[in-house]
Amino acid sequence: MPRPYDFPSMTALICFEAAARNASFKKAAQEMNVTPAAVSHQIKALETDLGCSLFLRRSRGVELTEKGAFLFLAIQRSFEAISEAVTQIRDRPETVDVTIRATTAVSSLWLTPKISAFWKIHPDITVSQIVSDVPGMTSRCDLSIHYGNSQEDGVETRKIFQDRIVALGTAAFAAEHRITRIEDLLSAPLIHSVTEETDWTTWTDWFVALGHPAPKGRRLYVNNYMIALQAAQDDVGAVLGWDGLVENLMEEKRLVQLVPDSIPSPMAFHLKIHPRATSKARLFADWLVKSS
Repeated sequence: MPRPYDFPSMTALICFEAAARNASFKKAAQEMNVTPAAVSHQIKALETDLGCSLFLRRSRGVELTEKGAFLFLAIQRSFEAISEAVTQIRDRPETVDVTIRATTAVSSLWLTPKISAFWKIHPDITVSQIVSDVPGMTSRCDLSIHYGNSQEDGVETRKIFQDRIVALGTAAFAAEHRITRIEDLLSAPLIHSVTEETDWTTWTDWFVALGHPAPKGRRLYVNNYMIALQAAQDDVGAVLGWDGLVENLMEEKRLVQLVPDSIPSPMAFHLKIHPRATSKARLFADWLVKSS
């Protein structure tokens, strides 16, 4: 793929600019903390690349040729523009007031819409997400959302919500496999979600809690809940759904409750407020708990 700009070596251009500005290879070398020979080598390479002389070598220093002066003016203007942009960025850094970590599923299905609603009320507070399905790595967060055990030394925890777990699929899937009651699901294709961090309720757990044996139908295993939900929307199989988490998918009829049976989730979703949390992070945490 061709480069968008017709540039020679950037190192050579930087050496040339310093030498032209100082009218000396020696002073340019001192400024760049390299040897005069290194500067001379870069200038010679640049002249060879451009096919012209950029300096007239004098006994007391160097002098720009006409083409050298033309190039120096262009570089100087460009470097000044870059310098001005860098100064403006440094003077006006982009600040993040709140950093919250969540899994892909929680971020996509629940947290991101919440943040959008929060910004309408508090447009001056910047909220950044760290979206990861890999366990750990909460040291850089003000807040984090977890499903399951909420106990952790030195970390304040608040319950957000606790769902009911239902069997979900598309209307077309239900019709194809003639699913109207829980017994029909025992031999139907089921999507199993297995993750490292979250101890999700399994299909076997769900059936046993409702007084039924483990299912014996075709199984698809995935390690990401969002992929499991997408597979269900593609009619691959039925998937377990935490009704508070997948509420929008159910409202939009992208997934429907296949049978009336459900169980309460044995664990809740919790918001952890880490010691580094600022007052703005706590304000967001309070709003998030109240809006849940």
